[in-house]
Amino acid sequence: MSEKRFEEVYKQGKLTAEKIIRDNETGVLYLVYQEGYGMGVTVMVDEDGKPLVDESFKEE
Repeated sequence: MSEKRFEEVYKQGKLTAEKIIRDNETGVLYLVYQEGYGMGVTVMVDEDGKPLVDESFKEE
């Protein structure tokens, strides 16, 4: 498998970093928060609680 399953689509910060990653199979977006040795990951949701899908994602 040559294509990566997850891809970073946005990054902000250095020592404390917020990233948005996309699942390249579903288009679902996840927020990753890193500070020092700690890290958290959560799915991003819309106002109805449904997972956010990258608008530019095209399923092949």
